[in-house]
Amino acid sequence: MLSGTLIDYGWQPSRDGELMEDLTPGRVVAVHSGAFDVVTEDGTIRTRLPRRLLTDGVDVAVGDWVGMSEELVRQVLPRTSAIVRNAAGRATTVQTLASNVDIAFVVTSLGPDLEPRRLERYLVAVWSSGAVPEIVLTKADRFDDVSEMLAEVSETAVGVPLHVISSHTGFGCEELRARIEPGTTAVLLGSSGVGKSTLVNRFAGREVMAAAPTRAGGDEGRHTTTHRELLLLPGGGLLIDTPGLRELQLWDGEGLDGAFADIVQLAEECRFRDCTHNSEPRCAVLGAVDDGTLTPERLRSWRKLQRELLVARARQDVRLQHEENRRWEEHRREARAKARRR
Repeated sequence: MLSGTLIDYGWQPSRDGELMEDLTPGRVVAVHSGAFDVVTEDGTIRTRLPRRLLTDGVDVAVGDWVGMSEELVRQVLPRTSAIVRNAAGRATTVQTLASNVDIAFVVTSLGPDLEPRRLERYLVAVWSSGAVPEIVLTKADRFDDVSEMLAEVSETAVGVPLHVISSHTGFGCEELRARIEPGTTAVLLGSSGVGKSTLVNRFAGREVMAAAPTRAGGDEGRHTTTHRELLLLPGGGLLIDTPGLRELQLWDGEGLDGAFADIVQLAEECRFRDCTHNSEPRCAVLGAVDDGTLTPERLRSWRKLQRELLVARARQDVRLQHEENRRWEEHRREARAKARRR
C-alpha cells in the first residue's frame, strides 16, 4: 500500500467540525471479518468497533471516514454517498459495498458476459447511491468490431459515459485512469472475471490484487478478489476493488428514474398524468415500443424492477416494525425490572 497523507486519501479539512471532541480522522481502507484497516495521520492500523457501537448496529464500510481514539473507531462520519444492496440470501438486511465514492465504474466484459438487464440493475444501485455511474467494457482486444455491442449498451445506459478498454493491450486504459483525479474516489463494480483486479493492477503499476486467467472455453474468469479494499494510486486518486457479485438485490429505488431516464422522459408526453403505460390511449411509452425507439425488453425490465423494489420496500417496512417492537419490549422489560427493585 502506498503511503500518503489524509489529504491524499480524500480528507477535507472542512469536515473537522463533524468529528466528536478529541477524535482524529481516519479512512477505512479494508474490511475483514470483524476488523478494519484504517489509514490515520500516524499510518495504517487494524482495529475493531467498541462494544457500544456494535450494540448500536453501526455499519462500517470501505471508504468510510471515522473518528479515532486510542486506536479504536469511536464515530462513523456522515457519508456523501453509499452503494448498497440487499445482502445475499433471504434476510432483509442492507449491505454497504462502498461509501464516499465519487465515480462508480460498472465493469463488464465484451462478449457472452454482456447482459443489458444486469447493467440496468447496477445503474439503479449507483444512481441511488449519490455517486456518478460510468460503464467500462473490458476485453476489447478479443474483437475486431465492437460497434454493435457498444450500440446495445448505449441503448441501456442512456446518457452514461462508456469506456471501451483492454487491460491486456492497454487500449483505452490511460483515458480511464485520467478519470480518477487526485482526491477522487472511484469503485469497480461487476461480476467475477470481468477484469476488475487486472485493471487495478495496471493502474497500481504492480500486482496488488490476485488475478486468475479466464477459464478455457469461456468468457468468465475465476473469482479472485475476496474482500473490498481502497488503494491510493501512483500519481493520486483512490480506487476501491470489490469481489465479484453473483447477485445484486436492490435496496433503494431512488435511482430507478436515473437508470431509465428515457422512459421517464417519454412518460411526460403521455396523454394522462397517471398513465400506467399498459393500455391507455396516446401513451407515449407504448408508442415508442410500437415505432421501435424503445425495446419491449427494456420496458419489461423497468416494470420488473419496479415490482421488485415495491416488494423490497414492504419487507423493509416489516423489518423496521419488528425492530421497533423489539426495542419497546426491551424498554418495558427494563422498566418492570426497575419497578421490582424499588
